[in-house]
Amino acid sequence: MADSESLTRLTATQLAGAMAAGDVSAVEVTRAHLERIAAVEPDVHAFLHVDTDGALAAAATVDERRAAGEPLGPLAGVPLALKDVLTQQGVPTTCGSRILEGWRPPYDATVVRRLKDAGVVLLGKTNMDEFAMGSSTENSAYGPTSNPWDRERIPGGSSGGSAAAVAAFEAPLAVGTDTGGSIRQPAAVCGLVGVKPTYGAVSRYGLVAFSSSLDQAGPFARTVRDAALLHEAMAGHDPHDSTSLDEPVPSLVTQVGRDITGMRVGIVRELSGEGYQPGVEQRFREAVAVLEALGAEVVEVTCPHFELALAAYYLIAPSEASSNLARFDAMRFGLRVGDDGERSAEEVMALTRAAGFGPEVKRRIMLGTYALSSGYYDAYYGQAQKVRTLITNDFTAAYEQCDVLVSPTTPTTAFRLGERVDDPVAMYLADLCTIPSNLAGGPALSLPVGLSPDDGLPVGLQVMAPALEDARLYRLAGALESELDTRRGHPLLDEAPALTLEARS
Repeated sequence: MADSESLTRLTATQLAGAMAAGDVSAVEVTRAHLERIAAVEPDVHAFLHVDTDGALAAAATVDERRAAGEPLGPLAGVPLALKDVLTQQGVPTTCGSRILEGWRPPYDATVVRRLKDAGVVLLGKTNMDEFAMGSSTENSAYGPTSNPWDRERIPGGSSGGSAAAVAAFEAPLAVGTDTGGSIRQPAAVCGLVGVKPTYGAVSRYGLVAFSSSLDQAGPFARTVRDAALLHEAMAGHDPHDSTSLDEPVPSLVTQVGRDITGMRVGIVRELSGEGYQPGVEQRFREAVAVLEALGAEVVEVTCPHFELALAAYYLIAPSEASSNLARFDAMRFGLRVGDDGERSAEEVMALTRAAGFGPEVKRRIMLGTYALSSGYYDAYYGQAQKVRTLITNDFTAAYEQCDVLVSPTTPTTAFRLGERVDDPVAMYLADLCTIPSNLAGGPALSLPVGLSPDDGLPVGLQVMAPALEDARLYRLAGALESELDTRRGHPLLDEAPALTLEARS
């Protein structure tokens, strides 16, 4: 049996191999991660709920099935942290909001059911910006999460808890959701691999909706291969989700390790320049040079309407949020304020929503309601949808020249906690590079490519691909990862974490 600390340092692939070989049990692996959570949570605050009994019971079941000789999936017994926006039967699901405090769903999200069927051990629910609205996890009603690389900085958002849990070695894998960059941006600032699958490739059933045409669940991991394994386990058609694609799950793990000679890589001209941190651009350019050394053909492409993506997103997403969040009416579930028998249902609803929603959620509901209101629909929401079409057309034209597109994942490294809380526009700019893929529905991945020389914090490179071509992400990212020294340390365990960026000569 390995010691607990060394078990938490292993990747999901390594843990699965050790369990399959009989070197360690699933219960031992789970206990090691639960001990790690207990040790670092006071500093990190990645979790809103740790399901100790449920996780140990699930791990024991895996061990029993393995002992009985049952065939098990490649992730059986591997622990995972789950963003608190996905329902899990009997486990608190709050979406980071007071309005759902104490709610225990009566059903599993399809993603959760598939993970359970795969033998994955669910450790608990992770912190997030309220209803996935934010880029720093500071909008959680239950307090912010810290970035394990620097506890004075944000872990990204809205899936900051999931990212921090993996970066702090509390879990080898996590699930997040990505509406405008909420997997990729936290992955970038926490030094992880994070993936937004093709829209509709992973079921949204049981994913509490923020923006239904944009939301997509996806994996966090410390390696590209681990992300591919989790992606395959989560994906697939679901008749419970009307937006689910009736397509076979692609073979993603087999793409990791493939040669990329001749792959055409496009650098998006509009995703660089003013506002981009010099160290971020430096590491990005160095990574592109590595791709060229590996045989990729690199060209610059222009996507002129990407400059309008942020404005379009902040009309479409709040409009859909205004509609989706109307269900939280104090009548059916969750918080209820002022129900003294004398107030009307409308008064109780108003009091509950005022008390239960935080400032950012209220801001977006008001923006969305205004954009959808009579006399303004065509001028705002309708125009934003036209811009969305133009952005999709930009992608189509770019993919006629390239197999994939690349950019920095986020314009800067992790900013300090509190730095942007009073400046919503500055906060929204954190998703400048990631929003276009959400609007178009294509898949995108963030890969760590080193530390910024400006501040020693992680930098991510984003890879984008056409819809249903998720395999291209893993092929390119796997090749780049293998060329980089990616020892993934952080201040909670290492005095001097180092990710160096050097191509093999």
